[in-house]
Amino acid sequence: MIIYKTEAEIALMKQNATLVSTILAEVAKVLKPGMTTLQIDQLCKKIIFDNKAFPTFYNYRGYPFNICASVNDVVVHGFPNNNALKEGDIISIDLGVTKNGYVGEHAYTFVLGEASKEVLQLVRVTKDSLYLGIEKAIAGNRVGDIAFAIQDYTERKHKYGVVRELVGHGLGKNMHEEPQVPNFGKRGNGPKLKENATLAIEPMINMGVKEVYTEDDGWTVRTRDGKPSVHFEHNVCVKRNKALLLSDFSIIEAAEKTNPNLNTGY
Repeated sequence: MIIYKTEAEIALMKQNATLVSTILAEVAKVLKPGMTTLQIDQLCKKIIFDNKAFPTFYNYRGYPFNICASVNDVVVHGFPNNNALKEGDIISIDLGVTKNGYVGEHAYTFVLGEASKEVLQLVRVTKDSLYLGIEKAIAGNRVGDIAFAIQDYTERKHKYGVVRELVGHGLGKNMHEEPQVPNFGKRGNGPKLKENATLAIEPMINMGVKEVYTEDDGWTVRTRDGKPSVHFEHNVCVKRNKALLLSDFSIIEAAEKTNPNLNTGY
């Protein structure tokens, strides 16, 4: 059952989603080769608690960290660790906060230093596909319209692999609510979208094949062929003519541009 939100609830969710964006911007300011994802995890934890919020991911179904840090061929759910990040790495940071009873939760992929044209194109196309999906998140459309827009652009036009096993979702008091929001599908299929449904739309796009596997830790998902994967995620509220963005990438993008260690040339 899709849970529709009141305007007051949407305002709380927007505050939380914007807090996540602000935390990702703080990561963007300091991210550099030599840093570890465990350091990023601890930085995010501190900022979350400083804002009197709770890290939603921590202990969610036993997940042992505050963020997911997915590097290169890791699609999602990467464990933070003590391995130093390198020039040319791409890293998706996914994090959630719970405050005032509601969840904000989204992800952003960063490029460290020089990267190949092929990698930069994958980042650009994945990010663009997110906004193409969001354009379809309006009342009267169906979930399949979002899914088709993402798949058509990434898989049909650019020949990338669209992950099937992992999908976007509804969002609210719980991190995962109905409906599921795949990144593949047919126009006109799936649940009908009504005003004030709140969604996490999150294309997970592989440079190569769509197939993935999960490591023995039960969480870390990697591409089957070892090629890179990119993940961007926004929180949105369905409205009549144009979806309302709850999260704010502009905060992250402004911080990215101040950091000479990050590549924003895509």
